[in-house]
Amino acid sequence: MSGRDSYGGDIFSGHARNRKREIPKVAAERDLVVEDAASGFCGAVVGFDRTYDGDFVKLEDRARRVRLFAMREAAFLIDGRPVTLVRPVAAAPKQPTRSASGSTRVVDHKARVARASRIWVEGVHDAALVERVWGHDLRVEGVVVEQLEGLDHLAARLTEFAPGPGARVGVLVDHLVTGSKETGLTTGLGPHVLVTGHPYIDVWQAVRPAAVGIAAWPEVPRGEDWKTGICRRLGWGTPQEGWRRVYNAVESFRDLETPLIGAVERLIDFVTEPQ
Repeated sequence: MSGRDSYGGDIFSGHARNRKREIPKVAAERDLVVEDAASGFCGAVVGFDRTYDGDFVKLEDRARRVRLFAMREAAFLIDGRPVTLVRPVAAAPKQPTRSASGSTRVVDHKARVARASRIWVEGVHDAALVERVWGHDLRVEGVVVEQLEGLDHLAARLTEFAPGPGARVGVLVDHLVTGSKETGLTTGLGPHVLVTGHPYIDVWQAVRPAAVGIAAWPEVPRGEDWKTGICRRLGWGTPQEGWRRVYNAVESFRDLETPLIGAVERLIDFVTEPQ
């Protein structure tokens, strides 16, 4: 009987047995066990190679022998069924869900317009460490951190700024301990100014010793420049070289001492508190 009907068509056209069988593509993930259809070599995927002839997969058998096989269509078997191996697609790196400060990271957030309120810190190193740990939070909240370049300028800056409702000032102070010069300069500043700080001589000391690879911060006698003395005792070279060590050692709030963490968090809360 003819396979064509009276209208000239092929009665088997489109029949399943005439269709080309589709060969599934399988990602060659590491340790996937496959068999080379041509040679019968069976092994686990351990790597890849690329030559002018194309992509090759490395298979290692039970005897630890490694062979290269071209990644051609239907060249391999899994459970006796032909497959085409393809290189696995690298997974996109996971975005961190927490910021360096430990807060929930806000994704795809455009920095808001800066608030009138400000946070002031004494120097460039204080500002850099605050930015390193709390930078994400500050941009989300629209808080600007400015340098005082020394606490002696605080009174003049406050007179110029004129703090008030909706324009608060938070001040982060080094060595804020009872009876210190810093305490005397930061009392009685009014309800729209909050001063917080830490007990350490310098903000470097608020970085945990373990983070910078030392057992403890050395003692530096009064009258000797603290940063210079620290670098001399630790063999860190100049204060500039020492600062690079300190800064690069800080990746998150976990690398900082608790008094500094608490001080900065209170300032952020103060300048972002609804009026």
